[in-house]
Amino acid sequence: MSEGIDRLCIDTIRFLAADAVQKANSGHPGMPIGMAPTAYVLWTRILRHNPKDPRWPNRDRFVLSAGHGSMLLYALLHLTGYDMTLDDLKAFRQWGSKTPGHPEYEPGLGIEVTTGPLGQGLSNAVGMAIAQKYLAAYFNRENFRLFDFNIYVIAGDGCLQEGISSEACSLAGHLGLDNLVVIYDDNHITIDGPTDLSFTEDVVRRFKAYNWNVIEVPGDGTDIVAIEKAIRRARAYKGGPTLVKIRTHIAYGCPGKQDSHEAHGAPLGEEAIRQMKQAFGWDPDRQFYVPQEVYDHMRTCIDQGQKAQQAWRRLLDRYAKAYTDLAKQLQDGIEGRLPVDIDSLLPKFDPTKPIATRAASGKVLNALMPHLPLILGGSADLTPSNNTRFEGAKDFQKGQYDGRYIRFGVREHAMGAILNGISITKPLRAYGGTFLVFSDYMRPAVRVAAMAKYPSIFVWTHDSIGVGEDGPTHQPVEHAAALRAIPNLLVFRPADANETAQAWKYILQHADGPAALLLTRQALDVLDQTRYESASGVARGAYVLIRQDQPDCLLLATGSEVHIALAAAQKLDQEGIKAQVVSMPCWELFEAQPQSYKDQVLPPHCKARVAVEAQVGLGWHKWIGDHGIFVGMSTFGRSGPYKKCYEGFGITADAVAEAAKRSIASCRS
Repeated sequence: MSEGIDRLCIDTIRFLAADAVQKANSGHPGMPIGMAPTAYVLWTRILRHNPKDPRWPNRDRFVLSAGHGSMLLYALLHLTGYDMTLDDLKAFRQWGSKTPGHPEYEPGLGIEVTTGPLGQGLSNAVGMAIAQKYLAAYFNRENFRLFDFNIYVIAGDGCLQEGISSEACSLAGHLGLDNLVVIYDDNHITIDGPTDLSFTEDVVRRFKAYNWNVIEVPGDGTDIVAIEKAIRRARAYKGGPTLVKIRTHIAYGCPGKQDSHEAHGAPLGEEAIRQMKQAFGWDPDRQFYVPQEVYDHMRTCIDQGQKAQQAWRRLLDRYAKAYTDLAKQLQDGIEGRLPVDIDSLLPKFDPTKPIATRAASGKVLNALMPHLPLILGGSADLTPSNNTRFEGAKDFQKGQYDGRYIRFGVREHAMGAILNGISITKPLRAYGGTFLVFSDYMRPAVRVAAMAKYPSIFVWTHDSIGVGEDGPTHQPVEHAAALRAIPNLLVFRPADANETAQAWKYILQHADGPAALLLTRQALDVLDQTRYESASGVARGAYVLIRQDQPDCLLLATGSEVHIALAAAQKLDQEGIKAQVVSMPCWELFEAQPQSYKDQVLPPHCKARVAVEAQVGLGWHKWIGDHGIFVGMSTFGRSGPYKKCYEGFGITADAVAEAAKRSIASCRS
């Protein structure tokens, strides 16, 4: 163990963690105590950061992937001078505090990503590493290294057991991301007990097989000289990411709790903390005690960080004179301004030529992406099906970091988290595609994106039973409802090519949260903009396609089923029944509209309503009310040509028309 000020700082981190967990009577004290020496070295000797400007674009990124050890991060933020007070630490895990049980996305506080679900942070870090490589390739010039930051991760056994980490680390090794350093807290303990109950693989050999550099630190995790040497070696390594494996001891030095699973997810107990403090030469009666010399020493990070940022700012000023256009692109990107007028670039679609919305999306990307160099895209091994690769796109590969198209391979979950890591690295943003049915594999990453409002773009094609012959395993029926249930996620299911283009326009112009596009495999008619109301109504979530002064019924639909609703309206018109047809591509946007607009689209006096969607009906009751009828799916799909699937499940214009008449009759009875 180190002596003097180093020892004092490390012990302060340990006891702040122990005291906070004890006061909250909830938390994970063992990991922060065991990892305190490593974290101290990283934050005071390695990490390039400015506590007074946590958003500095060229800062090193620190990700606590083992987010249950959040008090380690909170103690570091407080001690190094971020906007995290001692009172904030005392409010650990309390309502409305800055110190929730797991770190949440708070860049203004120095918290880079939300890392509650294990493996998410590590996978986000792979996205950050991809982002840095691209930013360097795009902006850096000789003598102008604007972007040379590194990404450091602390991960535990739980992170490495989660499947998402295998996916992400495999891709990181393939891409040779040598700006990524993962510090593995090998403490041999999980909630159930010793890791050998379930985790006996050779982690070193596994990561070497991923094409990672691996450095093992000898000892018990307290030798800060060895720890610093290992991390510096990792930072200097070229050709691939590095795993620094450190054998630590959970709740190091706590009598009766060291190396015990009891220290993983529960307070140590007041008596155990007293004994530990006495053993470390601390006053056992003092809680949340920080010696002034600890503040003096650890807050030298402020001066170091400010000097580093000032030097970077001077570099940027010189860069702006030498590369004016690039500097403007950078500034616009950081501030969220698009460099082009989207409307002037959107493709025009011929109403006489049916086109699948996935193909229309591809055409939109072809038109826009060459003009949006700060947006990266990719697909989970479904590029030809997702239409996510725009014309002229170069692949992002090892040594070819100027490419904008990422081949994620069959790694949907990692793709979601990696998109999140890219999209929170300003000035970049990212989209990625797979089949809608595989959004199930991505859901934890999508949920985190929605919770933290990461501006990731999820492109999901093959959006219904319209998938056809691939059958029920590939025909999503419950997925739209499941995605709409996630707060803060905009879910677009466009009805045709024009709605698809307008959905992309809205998404690109609004970077305040994640968005999803649900796109068809099958070709759809392009709605004639001279006959129906403009698809610009997509920006309001729902709009009227066929308007009636005094409608007898309302027909509501999304996606491909809008065409079925339109055909049903024609049938009803022949019988003298006036149907107002409403396209509802994004429920979330429609819900946010003023009530006056919602009443125009869905007149309150018209209670006869039919909703049609080739998905389950969960959620539609809100829009159709007690007299409304849903026409759609209530079972899984079947294998067969897509038109036969629609007929077989009764999702037809005739069925919608008959449902409308029943709804009208119900209202009159």
